[in-house]
Amino acid sequence: MLREIRPAILVLLLLTLITGLAYPLAMTEVAGAIFPKQAEGSLIERDGKVIGSALIGQEFKDDKYFHGRPSATTAPDPADSSKTVPAPYNAASSGASNLGPTSKALSDRLKEDVDKLKAENPSANVPVDLVTTSGSGLDPDISPEGALFQVPRVAKVRGMPEEKVRQLVAENTSGRLIGIFGEPRVNVLALNLALDAAAKP
Repeated sequence: MLREIRPAILVLLLLTLITGLAYPLAMTEVAGAIFPKQAEGSLIERDGKVIGSALIGQEFKDDKYFHGRPSATTAPDPADSSKTVPAPYNAASSGASNLGPTSKALSDRLKEDVDKLKAENPSANVPVDLVTTSGSGLDPDISPEGALFQVPRVAKVRGMPEEKVRQLVAENTSGRLIGIFGEPRVNVLALNLALDAAAKP
């Protein structure tokens, strides 16, 4: 019986070494050599300090900055570990709220967010991505419409011409991948960094 089992064990060990160790290490090295920035997490630096990633959203509350999509991610409550508290863009707990279309909590939150945004820019329709969360809760991008909706607020707070802020939105809008995949998008962190740079004397 050992004669029949030994080849199976050897094949299992060999395939484990190849597919579980050698292949992942080789792919990690190749990815690091070909795409070093992406392999390191697409980190964004300012003045030599890492301030975020192009792949993970951040919460911007200040009115002088563009705001991203709402995030439904949570973290354990420090006061009671059996409960959770909101923790926007928490990469350790990526996920959606799981609230459905009949949820009163979701309906109330959406109404409150829409009313707040309408007060900010009454002459424009509220883009859907400014009030809905993404499946991951970590989306770093908004639609160009979502960015343009916020231009009057940002321009007013910063004392900048709206046309200049619109130009920054256009310069930081990425198109569809190879012209056909995905939707045009604006990375919120990159746009806010460009905004800070443009505001410097």
